[in-house]
Amino acid sequence: MLLAGATGLIGGLILQRLEQSAAVAGIVAVARKGVAATTTKVRQCIGPIDDWPALVADSQCDIAISALGTTLRQAGSQAAFVAVDHDAALAFARSACGAGARRFIMVSSVGAHPGSRNFYLATKGRAEASIQSVGFDRLDILRPGLLRGTRQGEVRIAERLGIMLSPLTDLLTPRVLDHFRSIAASDVADAALALLPASDCGTFIHENRDMWNLLERSG
Repeated sequence: MLLAGATGLIGGLILQRLEQSAAVAGIVAVARKGVAATTTKVRQCIGPIDDWPALVADSQCDIAISALGTTLRQAGSQAAFVAVDHDAALAFARSACGAGARRFIMVSSVGAHPGSRNFYLATKGRAEASIQSVGFDRLDILRPGLLRGTRQGEVRIAERLGIMLSPLTDLLTPRVLDHFRSIAASDVADAALALLPASDCGTFIHENRDMWNLLERSG
């Protein structure tokens, strides 16, 4: 199992769940800095993005999960944002494919589309399109709405305000538009793991309702 983005909110939750899963024998965490692993199941591959292909070349993993992502504020510029949310995600996908992964699960965003007028959503959409061209047998794209959860370090004021208001805004958002509602980061992480046994080939998009349905079916 290959994992990128384990230092973030969803990636950290995915890492915790993989460590606790008896069905997962080993995890290769790819990152630019060390991750908070708690078991010997985790092998950390730390280095610049350009080094990722060499770092994971001998991993021989069937499935890779990308939870890579940042914000414009954290990145500091649009170019730096693209370097993480598109370039690093694509580099990881290519590295994983080169290491033998035939399936790829990525966390994107509701509204992601390469033609969006919103820079953030357009970048997410381009990342999805680029990774679709890598050649995986199966690609699962998770598109959560506003994430509810506690992040370490960075304080995102707008996000915290959105979370505070989410009980009201979720209530006012009709079911047909529930992909725009908030969702617990833990639900997204659990949905990613619920997809691990999937075997059908193709590209599959999972928005909020799809992820909740996955969790219901997986018990």
